[in-house]
Amino acid sequence: MIRKDTLYATAHELTRRAAIEIPSDYLSGLEAMAAKESEDLSSFVLAAMLENYKAAKEDARAMCADTGVPRFYVKAGNEAKIEGGMVAVEEALRSGLAQATHDIPLRPNRVHPLWRHDNNNNVGLNAPEIEYSFEPDADWVDITTVHKGGLFGTDYRMLFPGDGIDGIKRFFLDAMIAFGKRGLACQPAIVGIGLGGSKDTCMVLGKQAACLRTVGDRNPDPKIAELELELMEMGNNIGMGPMGFVGSSMVVDCHIEVGYTHTGGMPMSVHSFCLSSRRAVARLYADGRVQYRTDPEWFTPYHRRNDVKWQPEAARQSA
Repeated sequence: MIRKDTLYATAHELTRRAAIEIPSDYLSGLEAMAAKESEDLSSFVLAAMLENYKAAKEDARAMCADTGVPRFYVKAGNEAKIEGGMVAVEEALRSGLAQATHDIPLRPNRVHPLWRHDNNNNVGLNAPEIEYSFEPDADWVDITTVHKGGLFGTDYRMLFPGDGIDGIKRFFLDAMIAFGKRGLACQPAIVGIGLGGSKDTCMVLGKQAACLRTVGDRNPDPKIAELELELMEMGNNIGMGPMGFVGSSMVVDCHIEVGYTHTGGMPMSVHSFCLSSRRAVARLYADGRVQYRTDPEWFTPYHRRNDVKWQPEAARQSA
């Protein structure tokens, strides 16, 4: 059985790791981007970012003064046994984050939207966000924390079937140009796109695509994977780089996730993660082991299932 004290300690440690240690996949993507950037100001910003990441790890300090809004993603194995159940999971995540906010420290960003009251611990009404997914034939629990910028870097548009791929490209470019010109996102970043679903599902898919997939990961649908690469190239050829300066370094990678939608529409969301791509993952086992990593492994074949019932053999054959 997974113990409550292990859940709490893991939530605290995940918060520390996400705030301080840059994931290796994002770091490699950023280094490759820096090596190709030819504009002086953009090159300077990229070099400063890389130096900042190194200093953050050496000094054990948060890599960005704005530590964003921490959120959690929980993937529970269907056979997992948890002391206190899922209510204990939520309590551990909230209390672990609250304590880590003071211990690391993190900036307590969360306030009431109207009265601006601050609990001084990043916990409050509907905060932090906790999203759930499940996995068959597993007895572990995966917990991912993501510290995403909390204000901008997100856009939504209701497209229509007739807009097609050209409409997707047009909205993507509109969003990226607005992010750069108006300072609505901190580039370069992983950009996630949600296509389809209802409006709320579309937004969720886009944010998950940005935050829960690693640099270099491609959608299993080859045509969607091709579009991901094309949009990434387009985003890096609009003449803007880090922080909106002239350059060619806006999109470290582009990820697309889709959901079946109403026949009359094609909703689309665009989410820019953050130049501090802050995520950390842990897998908790019943014997007390905790394994840390940086790849959320959120979009499993089960998560992307397309049939009424789960058919693992069919998923293996199509992989």
